[in-house]
Amino acid sequence: MKANLNQLSRAIDSVSGDIRLYLLHGPDEAGAREMATRLARAMGPDAERVDLEPALLKSSPGRLADEAASLSLFGTQRHIRVTGAGEESVEACTMLLAAPRAGNPVVMIAPTVKGTSALVKLATAHPNALACVFYVPDAGEADKIATSVAREFGLRTTGATAARIAAAAAGDRAVMTREIEKIALFLDAAPERPRELDDVALDAIGADLGDAEMSRAIDAAIDGGPDRLGEELAKLGVAGVSHIPLLRQLVRRLMALAELRGEIDAGANANALLERVFFRERAVTARALRIWSAPRLNDAIDRVRRAERATMAPNNAGGVLADAAMLGVARMAARQRE
Repeated sequence: MKANLNQLSRAIDSVSGDIRLYLLHGPDEAGAREMATRLARAMGPDAERVDLEPALLKSSPGRLADEAASLSLFGTQRHIRVTGAGEESVEACTMLLAAPRAGNPVVMIAPTVKGTSALVKLATAHPNALACVFYVPDAGEADKIATSVAREFGLRTTGATAARIAAAAAGDRAVMTREIEKIALFLDAAPERPRELDDVALDAIGADLGDAEMSRAIDAAIDGGPDRLGEELAKLGVAGVSHIPLLRQLVRRLMALAELRGEIDAGANANALLERVFFRERAVTARALRIWSAPRLNDAIDRVRRAERATMAPNNAGGVLADAAMLGVARMAARQRE
């Protein structure tokens, strides 16, 4: 079945036994991951999580249905998560939905899968599956998400507090949720104990992810300055800035560059296009357009997205992976300048 975000949230919170497969697809992988985390919370702190790789499902498609029907070794609830799925998982999902029983829900995160794919069509057509598309929110949508998440934690946003949280988190639902959870603890807020979130409280707890510092690091990466980037990453590390919004902002800048690069390659005037760029980013954007080719931009975007997925995976090297990806982008730019 096809579901919107509200329908998906209700189904996840109720942990409906009728739903075997939650297919979360579309470019906003962070939003999809947050919903997968929401299912884990709904299952309870003792629930067992089983992570399966898409490559495994391709070679052993029956494994997904087997895991969904298996009992936990510890007698607790369990759920299965598949990250980075694509069309290779169609057979596995078909077997899961056709199995005589499947007591453990499966969350499949498929950021590159389009609505016309066989995987989405399978989930949309089946009554025991929910398919929901996730798009990267624009500024207005991110504000609404922040307001909605705050409400779940018993917070009433006032003034521009929702916009400030959304901007600080670069529109990342997962980062917004963590920041709002921190604020709710600070204010002793809960659904049964609602509190007002104003600018004073926000300043006190600090929903500041170092926007200026992140911008300098991103400029250094795009500009081909690995030494300068290393210094900026060290500063961000000392400040305790999260790597996820940093990677997401870098991806957005690279995607904006790719769009401009495509228009220039099609014959558009570069100077005219630069008028659309935020004035503080025009100089570095102009230099980047002279450095970066379309294929290299696509490679860089893929590199950073893979780093984001790896950074958010369990038992990972954390910030080391993010720093390595950003330095890799800076070195790509430096090589193109030579």
